[in-house]
Amino acid sequence: MDLLPRDSSLNLLPCDGIANYYGAILLPCDAADYFQALMTNIPWKNDETIIYGKHIITARKVAWYGDDAYAYSYSGTTRVARAWNRELRALRSLVEEKSGEKFNSCLCNLYHDGSEGMAWHSDDEDALGKDTAIASLSLGAERKFSLRHKRAREIRPISIQLEDGSLLVMKGATQTNWQHTVPKSAKVTSPRINLTFRSIVRLESIA
Repeated sequence: MDLLPRDSSLNLLPCDGIANYYGAILLPCDAADYFQALMTNIPWKNDETIIYGKHIITARKVAWYGDDAYAYSYSGTTRVARAWNRELRALRSLVEEKSGEKFNSCLCNLYHDGSEGMAWHSDDEDALGKDTAIASLSLGAERKFSLRHKRAREIRPISIQLEDGSLLVMKGATQTNWQHTVPKSAKVTSPRINLTFRSIVRLESIA
């Protein structure tokens, strides 16, 4: 496992993409306040996915927000965006300021503990377009995050620990060439909220 430094100007990937880790961009007290507010104010619902034709309901919970009532399809299901709440709007502004990117939507994920994770995947849905940026803001429990190249198996997987209040930005050809995962861990006993700010480029609004 490669544990990497927090220099946000450093590309964590050796080729075929860009991933910048900013470390914590929130003070611990502010991160705790946002975590509690989001736990309370977001109407969390179990995620749903289609795997080999089977409808699966996950323990992990999600919520989808955007500038408009965008329809967003992934993992075989479609979600309709809610209007931004106060906390998410403020965090989007902070993430945009730090990253220099613009975002019109956010997929929120709630992992109750280390028994819940995310399998290897790429965020390469058509609605996101090609080579757009995705910013991942972590609140709560520190979790391992790993990336692996889709084709060049001689390139070792890259892993970092996403700490409370930290920001990771993936852009360029990352989603085309790399997969990422949040592996399960019996050592993690507290919850984590992950906010993934995105730019939907093929917009479909629900009237």
